[in-house]
Amino acid sequence: MQAGTLPVVQLIGPGGAGKTTVGRALAGLLGWPFVDLDAEFMSREGDVAECMATHGYLGYARRNLAVHREVRGAFTVPTVYALSSGFMTYPIDADSGYAQARECIERSALTVLLLPHFDLEPCVETIVQRQLARPYLRGDRASEESRIRQRFPLFMALQCERFRSDAVPLQAASQIERFVKQRIGSLPEPAMASVPPDPLLPPAPGTSA
Repeated sequence: MQAGTLPVVQLIGPGGAGKTTVGRALAGLLGWPFVDLDAEFMSREGDVAECMATHGYLGYARRNLAVHREVRGAFTVPTVYALSSGFMTYPIDADSGYAQARECIERSALTVLLLPHFDLEPCVETIVQRQLARPYLRGDRASEESRIRQRFPLFMALQCERFRSDAVPLQAASQIERFVKQRIGSLPEPAMASVPPDPLLPPAPGTSA
């Protein structure tokens, strides 16, 4: 079965939205594996901050897109997949296939945007608090606040399902689980297969590029 026909829940949102925590809980409820793009990137490329320092943000984005292509193309079973916090907000020219790939993720029936709030100010406050509580991050309040203020309208403009992540992770995961099961039940296999494949992924064996 092609990667594009598999049910894959794609979790998107800013850092601190709960993609990893909620994603793991959701995977447990569904009985699916959980894959974190950031973890996959670090296992291949090393520390994200060091990559940005060496190659610049655009260089990091291109490398992350390459990792996404490899990881996403390897799925053989239904999966819960957390994308990197900035993945949906990269510069449109980050990669020749990025714009179309971004659109495919946004249009996917199982893409879920996680935000602690759908209003700017409470979202900013929660995200900043969560990010500053992570000792491995090197940011400060000003940079974290600036980042989420810039990205918030971009996330809110995405045409995909939204869920709030300000409750306990299991509660948010349970809400998404119900959505996923309803969405899968409403999409017969031919309809799911008709979703355009991610252009960043290699063609499946036996198909043309």
